[in-house]
Amino acid sequence: MLSLPTTPTTPTTVRHRPSEECSESPPGDCDLVTVPARQGLEAVDILRRGCTETVGPVLHDGGGDTLGFLVPPGTADGWDVPGSDCTHTQGRGLAFGVRPDPPVEGTGWLLPPDPVEGPTDLVTDPAVLRAALDEAARMIEAADNHR
Repeated sequence: MLSLPTTPTTPTTVRHRPSEECSESPPGDCDLVTVPARQGLEAVDILRRGCTETVGPVLHDGGGDTLGFLVPPGTADGWDVPGSDCTHTQGRGLAFGVRPDPPVEGTGWLLPPDPVEGPTDLVTDPAVLRAALDEAARMIEAADNHR
């Protein structure tokens, strides 16, 4: 599974849009939600089809087993989606420049960050991601049961 260097952060609300304090976080200050690749790819499709919400940067591991979604800092404090993991990063290992390198060796960007958009657009809203992951899990279960 993808993982970045971790340190504790202060708790925040995880089922709501990022607050002003999250929006003012420096670029790279985020948490990382990792999921199995199949569920993650379905969730990316769901998020990209959405009319009003967008998906932030997404990492993939070198083996193609997991995807990692960048989410606002503090999300890990209350993340409880089965089959996924969320870790604190506090921006360690993340640097957003013109052509940002993936923050973890052996990973790559499925959807790279857009540093022009600024820090408020560098992460995926955790409530929206939670809903997309739930929908993706239901779709996968239905497909597997149909076989």
